Amino acid sequence: MPLASELFDYTLPPHLIAQTPAARRDQSRLLVVHRATRQIEHRVFADLPEFLRAGDILIRNNAAVLPARLRAVRPTGGAVECFLLRPVDAGSTWRCLVKPGRRLSPGAVFADPGGRFMAEVQHKEPDGSAIVRFTTASHESIVTVASRIGAVPLPPYIEREADPERDSMQALDRERYQTVYADRDRQVAVAAPTAGLHFTPELLSRIADLGVRNADVTLHVGLGTFKPITTPTVEEHAIHREVYEVPAATQQVLLEPGGARRIAVGTTSVRTIEDFLARHAALLPEGGTCCAEAEIYIHPPRHFAGVDALITNFHQPRSTLLCLVAAFLSPGTTDGIAWVRSIYAEAIRREYRFFSYGDAMLVL
Repeated sequence: MPLASELFDYTLPPHLIAQTPAARRDQSRLLVVHRATRQIEHRVFADLPEFLRAGDILIRNNAAVLPARLRAVRPTGGAVECFLLRPVDAGSTWRCLVKPGRRLSPGAVFADPGGRFMAEVQHKEPDGSAIVRFTTASHESIVTVASRIGAVPLPPYIEREADPERDSMQALDRERYQTVYADRDRQVAVAAPTAGLHFTPELLSRIADLGVRNADVTLHVGLGTFKPITTPTVEEHAIHREVYEVPAATQQVLLEPGGARRIAVGTTSVRTIEDFLARHAALLPEGGTCCAEAEIYIHPPRHFAGVDALITNFHQPRSTLLCLVAAFLSPGTTDGIAWVRSIYAEAIRREYRFFSYGDAMLVL
């Protein structure tokens, strides 16, 4: 029977939407869910090592967030905002969101006020995005330029000044809307894999001392992660696609037999793991990195092939990420729907902080 989308709806008091991160990453709160006993605990993220053991494997998304929001001007002096989504070619042409979209038809040009790049709209896509070709004064890639002058692409529920140059929070966001283990050579995400924001170098060192291993994947997190389910049923929703990469060492971890617990850090890691295992039962013959596009839609009822525990944040109502958490709470059944609603109600009652800069949940 199809699942009504309203089953994944809930009311969140606005003051619980975290606008800033915790003063220290690992001092975020941690709601621990024990699936076997259906009990929950209220802890802080620094307590995570108490729930880990030697041999566990943390599977992390090491994608780095690109400061993808660029300010520019048209020849008439009109302001333009250009949001880099993903490259179309080796680096000079990108799929972007541009504002004001109706005034930026194919052939329209705009440029950085400081002269660091120029851009031309090549054509418009049916989904409203634009294909834009960039040239830079320094002959660097637009990624390199954006790394210096772009604004962090925070989700819309985090409120900031309209002008990034006047926003005193820019420096904080550049540091904190990025995991400490992000690979800065992998600036392929326009949204942070937020479950990883709670880790500190010191916490990772404590975890390593326990005998816990790390295995990294790279999922190119796109704006589709924020797209709510607007269809009457969950199944009718058109799931977004995201490119991912699984290096040979991580493939081996995912495919090797044994009793090691695989703990996914974030829903992006789950999506990568489950999509990879649905396609592959053995290492790639050439032994290289697996590059593919995740089109997997995880919602109840669902069994999981490669995830034994999950670290995640609290997600938006009617989101595909909330569907994934509900499925993981009770694999193979729809029981997790009522359970996730109960857990979220308890988190709201205890005033946990929600969404990207909010608190975390550990599902064991």
